[in-house]
Amino acid sequence: MTQTADTKNALPKKRQIKVGKVISDKMDKSVVVEVERTVLHPRYQRYIKRRSRFMAHDEKEIASIGDRVSIEETRPLSKRKRWSLREVLRKAEA
Repeated sequence: MTQTADTKNALPKKRQIKVGKVISDKMDKSVVVEVERTVLHPRYQRYIKRRSRFMAHDEKEIASIGDRVSIEETRPLSKRKRWSLREVLRKAEA
């Protein structure tokens, strides 16, 4: 496949980074991260919390339940894993 001048000089897409809390580490090399965000309610103009769960790849298994972590968007690694662990920002208090 030949590349055109436009694709040769194109910059790679910026990967999304999200910060959340580990809620499960029972899998091998995987963690479930819950990311919380606030959204303005369309009618009542009040901020409400919305949560999303992402499965992230944790190669070295350094994250544990309760840790605050940052995850980075990556290529599909399995059926549900599209994120990888970037770093542990704060360890959970025992």
